[in-house]
Amino acid sequence: MKILHIETSSKNCSVAISDGEQLLCVCEEVSENYKQSESLHTFVQWALEGAGFTLQEMEAVSLGMGPGSYTGLRIGSSAAKGFCYGLKIPLIAVNSLETMITPFLGQNYTYIIPLLDARRMEVYTAVFDGETGKMVGETKAKILDEFSFSEFKDQKVLFIGDGAAKAKEILQLPNAEFNPAVYPSAKYLVKKSVEKFTKKDFENTAYFEPLYLKEFHGVKKKKTED
Repeated sequence: MKILHIETSSKNCSVAISDGEQLLCVCEEVSENYKQSESLHTFVQWALEGAGFTLQEMEAVSLGMGPGSYTGLRIGSSAAKGFCYGLKIPLIAVNSLETMITPFLGQNYTYIIPLLDARRMEVYTAVFDGETGKMVGETKAKILDEFSFSEFKDQKVLFIGDGAAKAKEILQLPNAEFNPAVYPSAKYLVKKSVEKFTKKDFENTAYFEPLYLKEFHGVKKKKTED
């Protein structure tokens, strides 16, 4: 079960190769400039070389489906769909927030809450049980204020992701811990992807869209006079 994993929903451009549940190689880089368009295909090549496989040997492509950066998700999903079409292999999609919690499960946190920066005081977030990893609060875009997540004030909660830094400044949660140095990574797609592969839980490659949550708002160019 050889799978190519791609995660581009955040500042971390990440590619991994696995065989079954064994992670063979991961190539990733966190960049403030969102370098997915420059780095993704190079990382795919390096990861394949590091794992000792060719692209033609892959049996599926796994994608971190977001939420996250609109441009990053577009780049990652376009590449994943292109590989799937070209190789005639299935596409697997996994919620990027769900994979972020993997290293922190079973560490006595009541809840683990990823926060991905969505500019200004907005974040992409969901709430997960700290022991089982089960999602107990839906994936959504949320504007933070001092009363956010106040329902968890008496619980031991861990906030992770680059949105945790600004959350720490305003949230009134004395029992909470904050770890902003956590990003979605292709290496954490492996377990969920294997589960989905076994169940043949595949996406319709032609119609698949990432979990954008918000519409893209680009910068309008000024009109120039002839």
